[in-house]
Amino acid sequence: MPAIVSIIGNSESGKTTLIEKLIRELKSRKYRVATIKHAPEGSTLDEPDKDTSRHLQAGSEATIISSKDKMALLKPVAPDITLHEMARILGEDCDIILAEGFKQGDAPKIEVHRKDAGPLLKDIKKLVAIATDEPLETKTRQFSLEDITALADFLEKGYIKPLGEQRLSLYVNDTPIALSAFPREFFTSVLLAMANCLKGVGKINTIKVFFKKKE
Repeated sequence: MPAIVSIIGNSESGKTTLIEKLIRELKSRKYRVATIKHAPEGSTLDEPDKDTSRHLQAGSEATIISSKDKMALLKPVAPDITLHEMARILGEDCDIILAEGFKQGDAPKIEVHRKDAGPLLKDIKKLVAIATDEPLETKTRQFSLEDITALADFLEKGYIKPLGEQRLSLYVNDTPIALSAFPREFFTSVLLAMANCLKGVGKINTIKVFFKKKE
């Protein structure tokens, strides 16, 4: 883990101002700085927080605002960030990510169609299904908008279960690396063997390793 240091003080004591100055100074020394802000009691995290915005403007790589029972991540990204890059930021703890929009992206797509909302979209690549309120003349697989069970079965059988019970992802310089069967099995067996040898390790469900080479 990176080092964590809390900046504390009474309300209006200048905590955010000090953090802004520290971010700028540490960045000038070529360090990457992220921030975490504890939200006031009763905050819903629905509206942008002015202090976290100041953190980002000062140059924070990312900032988390945390309330009693949830948190929100804000991170500056390139204008052309892809779905796969966003998925990596979100993490590997999910079995499936459902994205809303991104019709020009390269992920498989399910189109929602209602008779009163106009015709089907045109020139959509990787369209795998249509959820519709009327029968359509198309070769693309169709589901009733009311049959959520069938649509969930389609996702489970086609996209969740094929990943298997055991998954391994490798990123080098933030770029996902496709692994064939042999290196995937090799990495998995080595990581499991090393982790099982460590004192205090119980049942292993996940192993997360981060490596950063010094410049």
